[in-house]
Amino acid sequence: MPIRVVLAEDSYLVREAVRLLFEAEPELELVAVCEDFDALLAAVEEHSPDVVLTDIRMPPSGTDEGIRAAELLRRTHPDTGVVVLSQYADPDYAMTLFGSGSERRAYLLKERVGDVDQLLAAVRAVAAGGSFVDPKVAESLVFDRASPADSRLRHLTPREREVLKEMAQGKNNAAIAEALFLTERAVEKHTNSIFAKLGLSQEHNSNRRVRAVLVFLGHEDLSPGGSR
Repeated sequence: MPIRVVLAEDSYLVREAVRLLFEAEPELELVAVCEDFDALLAAVEEHSPDVVLTDIRMPPSGTDEGIRAAELLRRTHPDTGVVVLSQYADPDYAMTLFGSGSERRAYLLKERVGDVDQLLAAVRAVAAGGSFVDPKVAESLVFDRASPADSRLRHLTPREREVLKEMAQGKNNAAIAEALFLTERAVEKHTNSIFAKLGLSQEHNSNRRVRAVLVFLGHEDLSPGGSR
């Protein structure tokens, strides 16, 4: 069965671009298109989509409607994935989106709309219960949001820090291995060690990667009683 998607975007050009892309992908079905916050919520109620693809800023206020919709749908439609589109790699919006959990949430730059592989990767990830962070968003946060002295990151070895830094730029194990001149098996061992030291060893692998990156960016508290 195709992944059923509701699109919320107030820009006519972006809406039409996404519509054309979706029509060319048999695994996706665009069930509704809307232009503002209220219409988005109504479309979700009517169609119960697998995924919502929404602009971060829409009428009526043009500020953070996409983020607010994602937070509301977390409570009312927990099985619906949300891909938030933003024109900018805004760290505050990204952190807010993932603040209540990374499952079924993705943050994607609008420039990726024309990149079918990236767009499909984000839609597939949230539809399957996983997460997706745009590589540019992760990369922009790496150096100014990390706080290793005050977190479990201090337990990582220098090589594990290097692997996590590459992971924060959206790279898979093969790309990390190439960048660090390691074998993929070695990268896999390092990532498993990272997950264990950060207390993420019991989670789905895609979610562990996203949450490990969020820890690296100084966002999540994994201490007892902290955010999970």
